[in-house]
Amino acid sequence: MPQHEPLPRDPIAEARRNWEREGWTRAAGPMAAVTSIMRAQQLLLAQADRTLKPFKLTFSRYEVLALLSFTREHRMLMKKASALLQVHPTSITNAVDRLEDAGLVRREPLSTDRRAVNVVLTPEGLEVVAQATRALNEDLFLTTGFEDHEVEAVVGALSGFRARCGDFTPPESSADPRRAGS
Repeated sequence: MPQHEPLPRDPIAEARRNWEREGWTRAAGPMAAVTSIMRAQQLLLAQADRTLKPFKLTFSRYEVLALLSFTREHRMLMKKASALLQVHPTSITNAVDRLEDAGLVRREPLSTDRRAVNVVLTPEGLEVVAQATRALNEDLFLTTGFEDHEVEAVVGALSGFRARCGDFTPPESSADPRRAGS
């Protein structure tokens, strides 16, 4: 996955040692975790962008197409797409503009509410998202470099973190028992 020569040592581990040397011991581990997550995101996004380049897609535009491809009628209110993708309405508008220019989606106003607009996957968009998904599965998702046990640990840790930050409400069965009754 790397597109450059590996560094001779881990700069995040070095930063952690610097934090500890400065006496910021309690913050050193969390700083290393945050920095590691951000660096991993950069690496994964770069690979996603390389994989999606032949399809003339960015990962954010791919996410719109993928979301629409999973709906029964390949359509969704733009407002709902914005909420499900957890992006600002301006971001979904920009993505849909680009996808519409490429002929991969179209906008359809609702007859019952002139302010509401559905974004609809075109047949070409459906084909592109299918091809792009196959490429992402082969070139990224199945070759991340994570071991199987690491995948579950990362997903679990980040899901818990996201829930605690208010990103979503976890199902009752997986709620943190320490928070019960609080």
